[in-house]
Amino acid sequence: MTKNISLLGSTGSIGTQSLDVCRMHGYSVKCLTAYGNVGVIENQIREFKPEIVCMMDEKAASDLKTKVADTSVKVLSGMDGLIECATYDGADTVLNSVVGMVGLCPTIEAIKAKKTIALANKETLVAGGHLVTNLAKENGVSILPVDSEHSAIFQALQGCPEKGAVKKIILTASGGPFFGKTADELKEVTAADALKHPNWDMGAKITIDSATMMNKGLEFIEAKWLFDMKNEDIEIVVHRESIVHSAIVYQDNSMIAQLGVPDMRIPIQYALTYPERKPSPVKELKLADYGKLTFFEPDYDTFKCINVCKNAIELGGLHPAAANGANEESVKLFLNGKIKFNDIAYLNNEAMLNAPDKIDFTLDDVLNADKAAREYVLERVK
Repeated sequence: MTKNISLLGSTGSIGTQSLDVCRMHGYSVKCLTAYGNVGVIENQIREFKPEIVCMMDEKAASDLKTKVADTSVKVLSGMDGLIECATYDGADTVLNSVVGMVGLCPTIEAIKAKKTIALANKETLVAGGHLVTNLAKENGVSILPVDSEHSAIFQALQGCPEKGAVKKIILTASGGPFFGKTADELKEVTAADALKHPNWDMGAKITIDSATMMNKGLEFIEAKWLFDMKNEDIEIVVHRESIVHSAIVYQDNSMIAQLGVPDMRIPIQYALTYPERKPSPVKELKLADYGKLTFFEPDYDTFKCINVCKNAIELGGLHPAAANGANEESVKLFLNGKIKFNDIAYLNNEAMLNAPDKIDFTLDDVLNADKAAREYVLERVK
C-alpha cells in the first residue's frame, strides 16, 4: 500500500534517514518541515516534490520561497504552518522527528485529525503524558514508536499473547561517551567531548542527552506511556555495543529481545511499514563480527539525570514536563559554554522539583510548566 507521509523535521538525522526509507519504498512525501536549513530542504523539495513545506524560522521561509519559486510547493512558516503540515488532508501518516517540546502541539493536532503517528519526538509523551495517550485512544489513532529502544519493545511485543504475560521491559542504553567515568572526572569535560558518541550518529541535543543519560531517563518516561507500564516494571541496562535495542521479560522469566546494527532506519521503517516487514537499506547484523555483547548496571551516582526523570514520573503531573523543559535549556547553555557538564543534572532536578503539583492538567498547564522550568534554569545561571 502506498503511504502518504507528512515528515516533521526533515533536515535532521532522523528526518534524512526517514527519507532514505521513503526513497527505497516509493512512499509519497506530501509535507516536509524544518527549522531553518534552507539548502537541505530545497534539495529534498526538488527530489520528493511535497505539496506543502514549513520552516519554523520566518526568514528561512522567505528565503526558501524565493529559491523554490519555480515549483508548485506551498511554503508556510511558524507553528501554524507546522500544524497545517501535521493535519494535511493528503497525508495519512505523520512522522514527527522534530527535536524538543515544539513537537507536542503538532502531534496533538495530528491525533485529532486521526493521522497515524510515527513518533520520534519523545518530548510529546514525556511532557504530554496521559493527555496524548487518552486522546489517541479516543480517536482510534495508533502511536508507533520510532526511537530504537521503544521500537524494539514494540517489535518484541508482537509475539505477546496478552499484556498480562509481560513481567517487565528492559531499556538498553549505550552509556554514551563517558561510560565508566566518575562525576569528578566529568567536571571539566567540554561539549566537543560530549558530542563524541561511540555508536550513533545523532543531532547535538540528543547526543548531549546520551552523554548525561538524560535521554534514557526521558525514554523511561516515554516507555511508561507507550506501553502502559508501572514505573517499577521498567529496567535500564547499559549495553555498550548497541546491538540489543531493548527487550521484554515474560512472567515465566523468558526474555525476548530485538537485535540489529545501530542504524535508525530499521525502527523508522518498521513504524512506516507496520505490520509488514520489508527489505531495508540497513546492512544485516553479523553476530560473529561483534564476538561478545556486554551489559552493566547504570551508574546512578554519576549520571544523575536518570534519577531526575525517575523522580519526575514518580511525582507525576507536570514534573516530567518541567524536567524536560529544564533539560532543553540546560543543554543549550552547556553547548554554548555557559555551564559545566555536571550542572545539567543539578539544574534539571531543581527546576523539576519547582514544578506545581497538579495531576489533572491541561495542554496550557504543560506549556506553562515547560516555560517556567526554562525560566528557572536561566535565572539560576544568571
